[in-house]
Amino acid sequence: MARGAAAKALGVAAGAAALAAVARRHHTLSAVAPDLRTPALWLPRPITGRPSLALARWLSRGGVTRPVAGVAVTRHEVPGGLDAFVYESQDRRRPGGALLWIHGGGTILGHPESDHELCSRIARDLRILVVSARYRLAPEHPFPAGFDDCYATLRWLHDAAPTLGVDGARVAVGGSSAGGGLAASVVQKAHDRGLPVALQLLVYPMLDDRTALVRDHRGRGRIGWTPRSNAYAWARYLGHGPRVAEPRPYAAAGRREDLRGLPPAWIGVGDLDLFHEENLRYAERLRAAGVPVDLVVEPRMYHGADVGRDATVPSMRAFRQSMLDALAAVS
Repeated sequence: MARGAAAKALGVAAGAAALAAVARRHHTLSAVAPDLRTPALWLPRPITGRPSLALARWLSRGGVTRPVAGVAVTRHEVPGGLDAFVYESQDRRRPGGALLWIHGGGTILGHPESDHELCSRIARDLRILVVSARYRLAPEHPFPAGFDDCYATLRWLHDAAPTLGVDGARVAVGGSSAGGGLAASVVQKAHDRGLPVALQLLVYPMLDDRTALVRDHRGRGRIGWTPRSNAYAWARYLGHGPRVAEPRPYAAAGRREDLRGLPPAWIGVGDLDLFHEENLRYAERLRAAGVPVDLVVEPRMYHGADVGRDATVPSMRAFRQSMLDALAAVS
């Protein structure tokens, strides 16, 4: 009898805990714009260690998208032993603008094949050349490996510009999430090395590892990319846990002190995104340094809400269109 009563009590406690968790998640999701709420948001999958990273990588293998019609996709070897995808529409202008695109994934997962649809659509709609970089991932390859790969791809794009029919003065660099953070760092090094970049296109970029030191995110980061995932990813990428000092140049774009002379920027982020504060801070610092910035803050948008099915939602189409308009202006 005692055992039965104890088991029943445990069952009641477990049920109450489950109901409380559901209530908390419901409250969290109520902050999301109604047209961005999907069943998948009920199942958060933070990446906090090797097992969850392995699962996330396995799931990402199915994330290959298809290029849109009318765009040729070719693979090119990039110095350093990697490759990059090149997207080219049939009626592309020559010489014309180009975009180096860097995929997201927290620097620890992802692949350029996931952005076939996006990159080919940009190539088709703007009639520009798009190059999508492949880079090595942490923790197997911590900084500066992935960063070096992305910069090498930009260097290759400039060197091959005459052959590719690209105007070197109209090359933009962009990416989403970790890809946006890598793009910002690549742009900084390009500026330091005198390599022209016409625009930095930063889609909710992962810019500052010091966000992992913040305890209260005021409700942000509960959907999509979480504080726990962020702390884990930065630790794997940098090779150490969150700390106040990080002296290595280009390790985290948000740490750079002198932003003068950098190219114009488009920065887009949702107000529920964990990166909201660091993105706004970077935009403000760029403006203070005399850099033109087009900042788009989407209400009730979580991290990565513009990907997949939600890309067809009117608010996300407008979010993407703002990015394309900024790119069209320089290409």
